[in-house]
Amino acid sequence: MELIILNDGMYQLIPVTKKIMETITLLSDVDCFGVCEILREKLSVYTDVLNIHIMNDGSGNFVGCICN
Repeated sequence: MELIILNDGMYQLIPVTKKIMETITLLSDVDCFGVCEILREKLSVYTDVLNIHIMNDGSGNFVGCICN
């Protein structure tokens, strides 16, 4: 699984690592897109003025995920 991040007009694929997942506890069976939704809520903040999800670490805008 990889996160799709938009930064300065360029899309980046960021692999989801064990370090990213270490603070997340899954209480039931979740498919890849469910995990993507959890990561989006954990790693970004939504701004309705711009209608985008901005990454908490300032690395760009959260676009989505690629499930492998």
